Amino acid sequence: MQTEKLEKIVKLVVEELGKYKGEEIKQSKDICSLNTKPNTSKQTDEVATSVVQLYGKSNEQDVAEINPNQYSTIIPLYPEKQEKQDIIEANEEEEFLHHSSDRLTEEPGEYLKYTPARVAVGRAGSRPRTSTLLKFRFDHAVAVDAVYGEVSQTLLDRLNLFTVYTKVEEKEVYIRRPDLGRRLSEESKQILKKKCEYAPIVQIIASNGLSASAINENLEDVYLSLQQSLKNLNIQVGTPFYVHEGRVGLMDDIGEVLEPEVVINLIGERPGLVSAESMSAYLCYKPRHGTIESDRMVISNIHQGGIPPIEAGAYLGTVVERMLKHKASGVKLIQKEG
Repeated sequence: MQTEKLEKIVKLVVEELGKYKGEEIKQSKDICSLNTKPNTSKQTDEVATSVVQLYGKSNEQDVAEINPNQYSTIIPLYPEKQEKQDIIEANEEEEFLHHSSDRLTEEPGEYLKYTPARVAVGRAGSRPRTSTLLKFRFDHAVAVDAVYGEVSQTLLDRLNLFTVYTKVEEKEVYIRRPDLGRRLSEESKQILKKKCEYAPIVQIIASNGLSASAINENLEDVYLSLQQSLKNLNIQVGTPFYVHEGRVGLMDDIGEVLEPEVVINLIGERPGLVSAESMSAYLCYKPRHGTIESDRMVISNIHQGGIPPIEAGAYLGTVVERMLKHKASGVKLIQKEG
């Protein structure tokens, strides 16, 4: 039989079975019930008759010679797995069309009341809008600047904070080796012993952490508010200072050197794409080498778009008062308070 005729017949079979399959899907209410294959033999006979009518009597014998099952092992027209996959794809396409960008942006104000995240920004076809993409790149650049930036020396001088250093020698090492940011250099330890009051009730330190921008924007308000709060509570404060390239765990090393009752670490948070200027305040009762993370407390998200810096500083004083009362911090403090 000629190859061209065979191709036409197969095409007709596919079309007829496609119609049959479409009717089956339309009538079914449950996708999981489609576990049976269509009656391909009956459909093929009907198509073969149509082909005879199409080509005339001279082709009837050629068509009759075709065995419908002859090519089933070579060309599996409708395997069960493919049927289910087609149905799933059709449903996904329908769902995609149902949740179009226009529908998502009907009431964007409702979403934006609760988050600064990129909600209901829409799109241009399948791509982000130009304004959305540019804003994303801008926020990413701000986050990078926050990590690689430096704290203003003018700010540190205004707050009378002298600077000591960790074992980190450069920014790339600081990012790759967090452990080095948890230990003071030997020279810095000697400086602390000379300049700082030994065994104070509260020791305040500041560090750029992963966001120098957070310190530049929020440290002054938080620090001054915290000092005033502790003064009102008659809690003695040691000599504050700034640690360059410090990590949260640096509190333990400082606890070993100065042995304060409470250490407060005002440190820049890891920047996000909408909050590159967020600062955290970590507190710990008698931190020493071996202190576990559950013994620390943190007040995070301190910035103008989160917890107001002045309010955060005032609140920190009350937290310190609770820690001194129960001689504990972190989970232990919560347990003692009941």
